[in-house]
Amino acid sequence: LFFLKYFDIKNLENSQNLSPSPRLEELQEENARLKYRLNILKKSLQEESLSHRGKAMLNINQRLQEVFGEAIRASCPELDNPPLSIAPSQQAKFGDYQCNSAMSMSQMLKAKGTKMNPREIAEKIIKNLPDNELVQKTEVAGPGFINIYLQKTFVSKQLSNLLINGVQPPPLPSKKKVVVDFSSPNIAKEMHVGHLRSTIIGDSMCRLFEFLGYEVLRLNHVGDWGTQFGMLIAHLQDMFPDYLTVSPPISDLQAFYKESKKRFDTEEEFKKRAYQCVVKLQSKEPEFIKGWNLICDVSRKEFQKIYDCLDIKLIERGESYYQDLMVEVVKEFEKKGLVELDEGRKVVFPPEQPIPLTIVKSDGGYTYDTSDLAAIRQRIFEEKADIIIYVTDSGQSTHFQVVFAAAQLIGWYNPKVTRVEHAGFGVVLGEDKKKFKTRSGDTVRLMDLLDEGLKRSMDKLKEKERDKVLTPEELTKAQRAVAFGCIKYADLSHNRNNDYVFSFDKMLDDRGNTAAYLLYAFTRIRSITRLAKIDEATLKKAAETTEILLDHEKEWKLGKCIQRFPEILQKILDDLLLHTLCDYLYELATTFTEFYDSCYCVEKDRQTGEVIKINMWRMLLCEATAAIMAKGFDILGLTPVERM
Repeated sequence: LFFLKYFDIKNLENSQNLSPSPRLEELQEENARLKYRLNILKKSLQEESLSHRGKAMLNINQRLQEVFGEAIRASCPELDNPPLSIAPSQQAKFGDYQCNSAMSMSQMLKAKGTKMNPREIAEKIIKNLPDNELVQKTEVAGPGFINIYLQKTFVSKQLSNLLINGVQPPPLPSKKKVVVDFSSPNIAKEMHVGHLRSTIIGDSMCRLFEFLGYEVLRLNHVGDWGTQFGMLIAHLQDMFPDYLTVSPPISDLQAFYKESKKRFDTEEEFKKRAYQCVVKLQSKEPEFIKGWNLICDVSRKEFQKIYDCLDIKLIERGESYYQDLMVEVVKEFEKKGLVELDEGRKVVFPPEQPIPLTIVKSDGGYTYDTSDLAAIRQRIFEEKADIIIYVTDSGQSTHFQVVFAAAQLIGWYNPKVTRVEHAGFGVVLGEDKKKFKTRSGDTVRLMDLLDEGLKRSMDKLKEKERDKVLTPEELTKAQRAVAFGCIKYADLSHNRNNDYVFSFDKMLDDRGNTAAYLLYAFTRIRSITRLAKIDEATLKKAAETTEILLDHEKEWKLGKCIQRFPEILQKILDDLLLHTLCDYLYELATTFTEFYDSCYCVEKDRQTGEVIKINMWRMLLCEATAAIMAKGFDILGLTPVERM
């Protein structure tokens, strides 16, 4: 009611035909009271909104967007969807964040016939800012930028919240299901560096979604079906005729595959029998299914060695899983009149796409197109996925673009409701800038690559004489953390859309933006509390009772950097570019070094080396930095160690 009354009074006040009235003063007083009550209500709504966020880290950028969004709408109500641009400032002299909306708003007003320069608009925005808990002051700079300065006490409270509650994800409006299709090697073939990229990137995406509270299905869409299995089973029958009763000792499946392929290409009789084996396998005759399973199991064991090294968890659901579903897919497209015949093939032409999909070959067989359509249909209708992500090389982008278009054409999903995306990636190059291969020109075996990483990381640790201070168990942990962490980070720290050069020397360098540097930095930060002889209970109590001061410029810089973590995760959630997290962790580590070089955390007696003073608020900043780094490592799939 008081809302209605408030607006009635405002209309009365603004009326051109207002005649003098003895009640005007009384109405103005009531208007002031209503304004006060309205501000109280707004403040309580803000507090309620913040309390709903609970223990989670606050996304400051998002909160500023809420505050400035309200001010922008109030400043120019005539604009539909006015632009809202908030970004961290690049230099401290321009504040902590900047709002850059005024220039675009000026152009939009001009298009509507209203002239207003950006600085005027910026001033109006500032005047319309609602009461809030995080902005200390604002100023208009240059042609209309708004420099935003944050309240130090607000950031300090957020850091205390982080230390008390741990690194908590923001609350999800609703529980969403995500399907990530990644790794996807072919049975009976070696995993190569392309599979390595898919595996590392896909796993990290899963880890991000899992941390944020999504239900994640990690799918390994292996190539476990097709004509090559007829060839492999025929060769298996010849080489190990008792395979049904005695498990065949196939130690090198790659060599076994090459032998069968050579026979398939040169022996006509063998080729004919291979095709007969395919028919019998597709008819699910038991002895052929047994042979197929034997070959798949040998491959799985080899794949699992790599997944165990890299700490990757996957659910295998290969092409064979979708075989029966393909029949339904073809029927559905035919029923809706979307199938055309082309030289005996059944094809689908999604609108505005460069190529059609072949869903049935001229010989009646199915294709990758049919398989991928069956997979997307199953993921939408049976898994009820809200988000589906395919992590494969960029060379497959056109294929997936056409598959997604066909799925929308038939009405399986609406892109405004269900997010379906191909997260492509570039190729891995050798140091000669050519496709990464062995000196003999063969594909690099992933197991060999991982073993080489282990050897080189141990050499690096011994070079730094870590073998003299670490126990054998600690040394092995450090070796694995550095080797596998460096291989993962070298991949993830590059924009996945680009090719990248694989170099052990660069990835093991402990200077610059590398896993080696970050892992050592983390270990150094963790050692500070050990050197100060502060236990976990003391730190926890301090987090609850000690105000984190941010008076020194390096304390303030570090505090703000820590608090940007939720913004970074939100950006990756939007664009699936994980190098942003790597860049952030490197920035956090270097910002911490600046802080530690300028601000004493522990003060010691120069003669005796005894600790004479501990600046607890700075120790808490160390702890907050380590907590964020540890969570960032976890999302990237890196394993930090306390001692290195």
